[in-house]
Amino acid sequence: MGLEQEQYTQHEVYMKAAMEEAAKAAALGEVPIGAVIVRGGEIVGRGYNLRETQKDPTLHAEMIAIREASERLGGWRLIGCTLYVTLEPCPMCAGAIVQSRIEQVVYGARDPKAGCAGTLMNLLEEPRFNHQVPVVEGVLGEECGQMLKDFFRALRQKRQTNGD
Repeated sequence: MGLEQEQYTQHEVYMKAAMEEAAKAAALGEVPIGAVIVRGGEIVGRGYNLRETQKDPTLHAEMIAIREASERLGGWRLIGCTLYVTLEPCPMCAGAIVQSRIEQVVYGARDPKAGCAGTLMNLLEEPRFNHQVPVVEGVLGEECGQMLKDFFRALRQKRQTNGD
């Protein structure tokens, strides 16, 4: 197995962990987005979407994972860390990722409405910032995207059934 294939397999392992976090969000009726932060082969932060449950627009999966990793590692600089997230980061999360000095972002599905890791713009690799974050996109992208499609399909069906 070549190094590139080995890295992709490693990315898949951690993306599956992010997908497990996304499933926790779905179980609460939240949009199923999950994230994990890894340093040295260990997950040091986990998060899933809690915006609706907590009525807080900042409670995206990435933000929660960043807070947990910062607390666990004892500082705001997440040097040596990779963030895995099921959906491409939005502008808020991309800004927090840059500010926290995360070293790499790996995401699953593209976000055509708010993606700021290459779809609408790429804030993570913006050369005018003092820190750039390399991006790997599309790891288990179909599976991550399917989670979102299934969630929104079920939500539409529920609304139709309830006459909303």
